[in-house]
Amino acid sequence: MTSESSETYRGFCHCKAVSWAVSGKPLRRVFCHCTLCQRLHGAPFVHAIQYPNSQFRWTHAGPHEDHIERFNIPEKPWKYRVRCKKCGVMVVGENTKIDVLGVFGGGMERDGDGNVKDWDKVKATDHIFYDTRLMDVHDGLPKWEGYPEQSKLLSST
Repeated sequence: MTSESSETYRGFCHCKAVSWAVSGKPLRRVFCHCTLCQRLHGAPFVHAIQYPNSQFRWTHAGPHEDHIERFNIPEKPWKYRVRCKKCGVMVVGENTKIDVLGVFGGGMERDGDGNVKDWDKVKATDHIFYDTRLMDVHDGLPKWEGYPEQSKLLSST
């Protein structure tokens, strides 16, 4: 695992059978409102933090495949989701087209007060696919039709 930074972030599924670590600076930190994330996570949007695949590693006992189920998104064959075989929680998403892996904010390690550790370094900076949102969010972050700087800016408030 390579890194521009010595920062390491950890996370796990609900039952803690699956765990992971990433290091370095995230490529993108977003709230994703796409219909795929809505359906796969059962939520109006997902906090996704993306890293190069090379900065990610599984930290649960091996063999890792005994604990995870990896499945392809049929309509987007370059995208995969990985979930825990035991509790079913989605732990990562992978895009093989651009060699990026996304971890989800809800699964990140917390401090004693229940807050995500190093929140300022992983908190979302944008909303993406906001035109398919299930709810309006008034947080002052930019809202994009697709990916930031690659699509139409819908709102900056």
